[in-house]
Parts: sequence; structure tokens; C-alpha cells
Amino acid sequence: MHRPASSSSQPHPTKSLALSSFHIRLEALDKEHQWLLKQIKRKRTELNNFVEQMRSLATEIFSRCSPRFQKLADIDREIHTLFDEIFTKRKFGKQTKKDVEGVYRSLQSAGIISPKFEQEDEDAELDELFENNEQEQTFSQEPTEERHQYQKAQQELASPSANKNSSSRKVRQTFLRLAEIFHPDKVKDGETQMRHTEIMKEINKAYQEGDFARLLEIEQQHQLGASIDSNSEDDLTRNCNRLEQENEFLKTQYENLKRELRLVKNTPEGEMVADCRKATKAGIDPMDQVVEQVEAQIQVIASIRDFVKDFREQKMTIKEFLRGPEILRSLNREMMEEMLEQMLEELGEIVIF
Repeated sequence: MHRPASSSSQPHPTKSLALSSFHIRLEALDKEHQWLLKQIKRKRTELNNFVEQMRSLATEIFSRCSPRFQKLADIDREIHTLFDEIFTKRKFGKQTKKDVEGVYRSLQSAGIISPKFEQEDEDAELDELFENNEQEQTFSQEPTEERHQYQKAQQELASPSANKNSSSRKVRQTFLRLAEIFHPDKVKDGETQMRHTEIMKEINKAYQEGDFARLLEIEQQHQLGASIDSNSEDDLTRNCNRLEQENEFLKTQYENLKRELRLVKNTPEGEMVADCRKATKAGIDPMDQVVEQVEAQIQVIASIRDFVKDFREQKMTIKEFLRGPEILRSLNREMMEEMLEQMLEELGEIVIF
């Protein structure tokens, strides 16, 4: 009777099961990785499209309303001139002058007329700041700048005090990994150098924008990274850990993009885009609405100009002037009524729920 031979291959099924679990985990992580890349690309496109819509809308409004804006500016100058004449030509008591100056300041602080102060020094500082910001270093210009950008990233990565932000560090690591392969100085062939230069433009742009997802896309498109041994538990573990880390950074980038889009939509310009979309859906030309609003604003400012002019020509008493123009009082009443109506609506919703 033969004794059953002891098999030395009994541990293999266990190993195979372990590898299978790693494969399943890697597949799930990779699926999440691809989904995040797709969502980030979609959200970035949505953000860029919305910003472009704001620019297009601003351009169209300026084109349609430019003469009206000029008229508003002319009336604004007239009001300032009228107040200058009032303060230089009319004699007031100390308190009365302070009250008249208070009306003048109130019109400025309310945004009805432009604030009157010198901005030349401030504008010069802003211009200098923008000029400095525009002097960005890119790989796509000169070899010396390419080298400087690459060396700077290496120094930042090596510095122990820098890069406390792990996300920024990960972006730099990915950038350096790509730059190590695609830096134009690393090849001699002219055609390959040109191709690497174009790739480095994309890499450099993504790095400067902190676009980790785009760097990973470039890495995938050009098939970078070492090949994986599907039967090696160590390789599978390393790649699972790498994907887990990258997915966490991608999630952060995705949340940042969503937050940035929300902030842009909540700006006055963003709300104007939303209003234009609603008007278009309702079959209304949004530009006609904008023109009507500007025309209404012209009427309000012109009424205030006439009011100040009547005061300059002493066609009203100081008491009447300090009460303010009727059109502003009417607007204030309308605003109060709208606020009260909105409060009542909100109160009704609270009661219902």
C-alpha cells in the first residue's frame, strides 16, 4: 500500500490567494484613480468654461454699453465738480459744512459716485507687482531657465525646512520624476529634443499650476514608470501603496477645484452669468436687460446731479439738501420693502418645515 506522497506545493494556493487579493485591491485602486482623473479633468473644464463665459459676458456688456458707461463717467465728473464749486464758492457755518461734506462722503461710500482720492501711487505699486508676477520661469523658453527651474525644484525637495505641505511635495516629486526623463538637455538628437521640449512645456505648466492630476496623466500617456511583476507580492504592495497616496492627493485636488468653482459662481460676475442663463431660458435677451439696468442707473445718477446743481444754485434750502434727493429715498423704501418681503418668505418656509 502506497503512502500518500507529501506535496511540497501545498503553500502555493495560499500564495495564489494572497496575490489575488492584492490584484483585486490594485484593480479597485486603479479604477478609483482613473475616476478621479476623469472627474478632475471634467471639473477643471467646467471651471475654465465658466470663467470664459464671464469674460465673454464682460466683453459683450462693454461693447453694448460703452457709450452709456461713458455717459455715467461724465455725470460722475459733473457731480464732483459741482461739490468742488459748492465748497469753494458758498459760505457755510462749521456744522453746516460738516453736514454737506457728510452728504458728499455718503454718496461716495454708497458707490453712487466714484471715491475721490489719488490712486497713482497705489496703481504704480500694483503695476509693478503684476510685472513681477508675469516674469515667470518656464522650461519652454531657454535652456538656462529650464535648468534653473529644475534645480530650484530639486533644492526645494531636498530642503528639510521646506515643503511641510505634503501635497506640494508630491507635485514636486512627480515633476522631478518626469523632468528627469524629458528634460531636453538629456538628449542629443534634434528631433527628440524638440519633442521633449514640447512635453516639458506641459509638465512645467502643470507643475506651476500645482496640477497633480495633469502630471499623472502625462506620466500615463508616455508610459512612464517601471513595469510591474504581477506575480511579485512586493511589487503589488508598492503599487497599491503608491496608488493610495496618489488617490488621496487627487481627492484633495478635486475638492479644491469644486470649492474654487463655487467661489467663482458666488462672485458678482458669476451671479451675472447665472442670471443671463436664466433670462435666456425664459426667452429674454439678457443684454437688453443689462442695457435697461444701465439706463436706469443713468437716470438715478442724473437726478442726483440735478439735485446737487439746484443746491449749488441755491434753489433749495440746506435742510432740503440734507434730506437727500427724492429718488434715493424712493430707492431706499423699495429696498426696505424687498428685504421685508424676503424675510417674510423665509419665515414662511421655516413655519412650513
